[in-house]
Amino acid sequence: MSTEADWSRFTVRINLKDVTVDQLYRAWATRSGIEEWFLRTSEYRSSNGELRENKELVQPGDTYKWLWHGWSDETVEVGEILQCNGKDHFAFSFGKAGNCMVTIKEELDETIVELLQIDIPTDDAGKLHWHVGCKTGWTFYLANLKSLLEGGIDLRNRNVKLQNVLNS
Repeated sequence: MSTEADWSRFTVRINLKDVTVDQLYRAWATRSGIEEWFLRTSEYRSSNGELRENKELVQPGDTYKWLWHGWSDETVEVGEILQCNGKDHFAFSFGKAGNCMVTIKEELDETIVELLQIDIPTDDAGKLHWHVGCKTGWTFYLANLKSLLEGGIDLRNRNVKLQNVLNS
């Protein structure tokens, strides 16, 4: 067994009870869904530049612009929806941090969200900012997704003046 870490990728998974695959897919693939647990603002645009409606599903080739609670407007991510199938798979570019693929599936009578982030730069900055940083961020945001959908509690920090906390 190798003890060498693969800094170019990681996987995080979370289980949810009494939440459907469709609910979870819409939590990623619609503006209203992703803003509920992950973002302050999401703009999904079709390949011809038209802004998608709040509950309209994204399509491959759409672009996004994302802003987070607890961060100023200068912290923005733009990218492209690489793949999505309307039911259980959602993939997107994630700037310098690589690409992310989300799979939603049933396992042992629970629903699983699995996020795989790949193509992470393996230099020292990439290891720290994109591997460690993104894995920490995704761990929190998937826990927030679970918290909101199972219990209705939003764990995000919404105070831009309050910095260096886990939940923003």
